[in-house]
Amino acid sequence: VPIEVIDRAMTDWGFPVGPVTLLDEVGLDVGEKAGMVMHAAFGSRLAPSRVLQVMRADDRLGRKNGRGFHFYKDGRRTGPDDSVYRLLGVRGATGVDEAAIRDRLVFAMLNEAAMAMSEGVVRTPRDGDIGAIFGIGFPPFRGGPLRALDAIGAIEAVEQLERLARVHGARFAPAAVLQEMARTGARWYPDGGRR
Repeated sequence: VPIEVIDRAMTDWGFPVGPVTLLDEVGLDVGEKAGMVMHAAFGSRLAPSRVLQVMRADDRLGRKNGRGFHFYKDGRRTGPDDSVYRLLGVRGATGVDEAAIRDRLVFAMLNEAAMAMSEGVVRTPRDGDIGAIFGIGFPPFRGGPLRALDAIGAIEAVEQLERLARVHGARFAPAAVLQEMARTGARWYPDGGRR
């Protein structure tokens, strides 16, 4: 999938910057380290990124050393570095369904937010939503991942995740808490968040 398609799918949904550009900005070394920490905490559910490992082995840090997913000139991003596709052994596919890319990224994030709530990683839906807005740039107008799940509805979210799991594997299996919410009609904000 072309780098710019991944980024555009998320910026069109409301993120201030796409995930590939964000990795270049933060630093691929920082992204790799964060992935290792997440893997240590959550095991195979959040496995370290092979892509980041390959990029780091090629001495790519992103903007900080001028080599990442993008080209840089005088510290400014000038466009995608197509040599990344060869490095990773993939092709920048054409005719990609941007909505399908967005769904994979968004529903994986929403599912993980539900798991964070059910596992006690996050104390309240409001904490999770505020943390996502200020921590990862989740679109504020969507209210955060848990409020977004309420807007989508647990039934629809579970159906989308099951569809993604059939096509892309078990990592998209809906969280047990979402399945229960779909069964009972529960919401993260039962009063609509009016408190």
